[in-house]
Amino acid sequence: MDVNFQYTGKRISGQKIKGKIEADSKKEALTELEKNGLIIFGIDETKPWNKDIVLNKKVKHKDFIIFLRQYATLIHAGISISDATKTMVKQTDNYALRTALIDIDKQLDQGQALSKAAERHPKVFPTLLVNMIHAGEASGKLDEILNQMADYYEKEYENRQKVISALTYPSIVGVITIFLSMFLLVFIVPQFVSMFNSFGEDIPAFTQFVLNLSNFVGSYWWVLFVVVVLLAILYKYFMQYEAFAYRMDIIRMKFPFLGVLVHKGALVRMTQTLSTLVNSAVPILQSVEITERVVGNHVIRDVLAQSRKSLEVGESLAKPMNDHWAFTALVVQMIQIGEKTGTLDQMLAKAADFYEEEVNQLSERIKTLIEPLMIIILTVIVGSIIAAVIIPMFSLFETL
Repeated sequence: MDVNFQYTGKRISGQKIKGKIEADSKKEALTELEKNGLIIFGIDETKPWNKDIVLNKKVKHKDFIIFLRQYATLIHAGISISDATKTMVKQTDNYALRTALIDIDKQLDQGQALSKAAERHPKVFPTLLVNMIHAGEASGKLDEILNQMADYYEKEYENRQKVISALTYPSIVGVITIFLSMFLLVFIVPQFVSMFNSFGEDIPAFTQFVLNLSNFVGSYWWVLFVVVVLLAILYKYFMQYEAFAYRMDIIRMKFPFLGVLVHKGALVRMTQTLSTLVNSAVPILQSVEITERVVGNHVIRDVLAQSRKSLEVGESLAKPMNDHWAFTALVVQMIQIGEKTGTLDQMLAKAADFYEEEVNQLSERIKTLIEPLMIIILTVIVGSIIAAVIIPMFSLFETL
């Protein structure tokens, strides 16, 4: 893979120059520079400082979609894959994508297939795309496949953003509620403790509870912080285990109010992916296996694994789905019809479109309903803390 070198030297005319060059080795860089008639005084390897490395090791979604469409356009215009790759290397600004394309270009020059070359860069080219490229190479429709995948990733991104958008507001309000409550308990409530003690009056039970909570949070706030960090670490650790990850996906899908959105979003991803693969003439067993790996939901993945085994013994793809709560009647019926009529890709696409529209409507509905709900929760929690301090004060003023 190319390395960056920084050099200083002069031209034959005597003009001093300095610049950068990419090459496999220092020797290759020197040879290239000397070919251009340069006299090199010094050359050193440089470590690239690029915001794409520091801030975003993965390719930005927008850059990736633009790349797929431009690549497809070049191939459709009759340009060879090798020349199209060289062109994309020059046009791509994203460091991670450009680095991968430089390596792919070298692999292509050595006679390697595009799918095999792309497979060397799993962080840039997802498993699904690599398999689709392989299907495009076999069918001679690589340009159509690339455009199809650009549409797929664009839709996937939009659907994911809708789910994230619906969950963002309650998350933000929840964090504000926690911090505001902590501020009141740590800095405001303690100011009234000495005043209540000086009057020696009986304090209401709820006020005493808030005072005790304030004292605990003020003294042991760091314990709460440590507990939160430990829980986050433990969660990440246990998510590596299949049983725990499977249970967490069940909780997400059955969570009150928001679980429906997560559930339908998972079905959209599954039906879109499987439809895209089947439509591209990828064998059904391989299509199901790839969908298992990219669906991103352990519950759906487990049922797909059972469906694949069902296909292997000559039974229906829909049979295991029909017996599982995670698959709706509509999805099962669409798959059954598709299997009987030979239009599985079309039926899956219709199911994906239906649930995609449902996700749109659900996300808008949730945002509309959850905003006032979160404001009420914020008001109740913060208002209760304030009330716990103010109400006893009225009793004290009456006794004066």
